[in-house]
Amino acid sequence: MTSVAPWSFSKIKSFEQCPKQFYHEKILKQYPFIPTAATTYGNKFHRAAEHYIKDGTELPKDFDFAKKSLDALNDKRGVKLCEKRMGITEDLKPCTFGARDVWFRGIADLLIIDVLGEVAWVIDYKTSKSSKYADKGQLELMALAVFAHYPEVKTVRAGLIFVLVKDLVKQTYTEHDRGTLWEKWIGKFNNMKSAAAADTWNAKPNGLCRRHCPVIECTHNGANS
Repeated sequence: MTSVAPWSFSKIKSFEQCPKQFYHEKILKQYPFIPTAATTYGNKFHRAAEHYIKDGTELPKDFDFAKKSLDALNDKRGVKLCEKRMGITEDLKPCTFGARDVWFRGIADLLIIDVLGEVAWVIDYKTSKSSKYADKGQLELMALAVFAHYPEVKTVRAGLIFVLVKDLVKQTYTEHDRGTLWEKWIGKFNNMKSAAAADTWNAKPNGLCRRHCPVIECTHNGANS
């Protein structure tokens, strides 16, 4: 059976958007990832934010608009961890990102652990031009990873910072939410696992088919219309 683990938020979202495209891109790996201008800009911001928080390196002028948000995070009590990589095993135990038995992987752009307050902040920076369709699923999974790796944390305050539009999408999770959240995400993983077991990757037509899908052989691809 084709293995779909280790999985991540982006992997689940790719599968749910279109199993057929997911199969060609993630399983067969027929289409290499090609960075876009937005991706390149986002990567530069991530690096600049990391150095600003971790080393106090001055922000490039292009990113001055984010200084206020980053300062507010930097002022919070606790240990600051940038680009924190976390893994979880299938029995929901913490492990390293590259462990042989890693089942889920997640990376927090910024993680702040306040042991005294039994609270953590987990932040993901977004360079999208709109926060209208923000997906909090990523926050749910990062909260679960934090609870697994830092059992002293009882509350996770999570946020998606849309730096371009100066918006914050936030959510608070407590340790009591763990069971419900894991039930949700294990269900999503099992859907992907079932598709792999049956080797059935059905196309799901959507607005990206016409111009943005590389799977030319799919009947829904715009190149075939």
